[in-house]
Amino acid sequence: MVHHALPVFLKVWIMKKITAVLAAAGLVAALSGCQALSSVFPAEHAAAADPVQEVAAVTEVFGDGQKITAAVVKYAAEISNASLQSEDFAVANRTVTKVYANNAPVTAEQPKNGRYVVLELSKNDEDAVAFGMEGRDIIRRRPELKVTQTGDIADTRGNTIAADGNDRQSKTAVNLVVDDFKQASFADPQTGATVHYNLFVPKNYNPKKTYPLVLFIHDEGIAGSDVKAALQQGLGAVVWASPESQAKNEAFVLAPQFGRQTANGKTAAANDADAVINLIKHLQTRYSIDTARRYATGQAEGGMAVMAMGGKHPDFFAASYIVAAQWDAVKAALPAKGKMWMMVAEGDEKAYPGMNVVAGVLEKGGAKVVRTIWSGLSAAAEFDAEARAVGSQNADINYTVLQKGTVVPAGQTDSSAANHTHTWRIAYTIEGIRDWLFEQRKP
Repeated sequence: MVHHALPVFLKVWIMKKITAVLAAAGLVAALSGCQALSSVFPAEHAAAADPVQEVAAVTEVFGDGQKITAAVVKYAAEISNASLQSEDFAVANRTVTKVYANNAPVTAEQPKNGRYVVLELSKNDEDAVAFGMEGRDIIRRRPELKVTQTGDIADTRGNTIAADGNDRQSKTAVNLVVDDFKQASFADPQTGATVHYNLFVPKNYNPKKTYPLVLFIHDEGIAGSDVKAALQQGLGAVVWASPESQAKNEAFVLAPQFGRQTANGKTAAANDADAVINLIKHLQTRYSIDTARRYATGQAEGGMAVMAMGGKHPDFFAASYIVAAQWDAVKAALPAKGKMWMMVAEGDEKAYPGMNVVAGVLEKGGAKVVRTIWSGLSAAAEFDAEARAVGSQNADINYTVLQKGTVVPAGQTDSSAANHTHTWRIAYTIEGIRDWLFEQRKP
């Protein structure tokens, strides 16, 4: 008679079930952890050397900031995905929601046997925040995690990797999309200003093709010397560089970082605006950028700065997306050959009345304005359908107001300031508006 050995991952699974039954009977001490498995499968344990080679934290940017969303544990051996369960790992002060193996140090829809074990974490944990806003205060937390293997797992060669209870500190961080940007500085010879910036270059860049460029200008809240802050605060910059967006619209993405306020609702720092325009012209000498498809977007003071650029350089951008901003109606001007989409929250006591006046002035000046009121609680498909309906009217100005009471998340104070900041949490998630921007082209 031929005896077929059980696959090691199945043995590990059986022992976990036995342990659970014994625990329920109060007999777990008789058969606990790696001691029990050692007695049953003594020859199949991995070598005494540490099987874990490295632990990395993974961050992802959302509308309300950057969060630590996963840990990746790199093993010396290829791990059997079938041997893994969520309770096999613990992360200090975090909730593990999913555990699986992969052949690369990234999250995945379809697990694969590989040297990497991915621990997905709840983004609702208090310690999930790596970069975010609390009122006017910025929360910064180092993307670090402490991971413990609490259950026995198996590699694909038939070895059991026993739980050792050791806390392993992450040494590196993988910042999704953020790491794809390059940081540099531009000393503008015309204005004398120096612009520190983040630049995303399409991954399959081909100098024989031309590519659109999206400029994002941040708000005053993150003004400072941390050049990556414009990428971490929300989706305003990184959403255009995400794999999903690039698959539809390959584009350069430019996100300057300013050390001071760039606009205040009536005036803008002229040197900053001109220096950014000159920076884009400089990039056009290095890369193949389509001058008919340059776009600009900004939130709050950044939106004001974009409107100032549009007034001073009316023929530069094909279209702009202005989020939660306000501007002096006297200075408001429609780009000579471009279009504009403006979004504010009805509960924003400054931006809402201010942009009402601006829309009225532009309309009196001959611009076609389409006004809409949307619920900030709409599902993604609803937002996209509404955006397509507005875009199909081919207006000069699309003016969208997010209905009061639908913008600020439940449990938070529904203040004017909260409506202001949560406008951009919603605004950059709307794929239909992003698609509309890329459809615009200067004649």
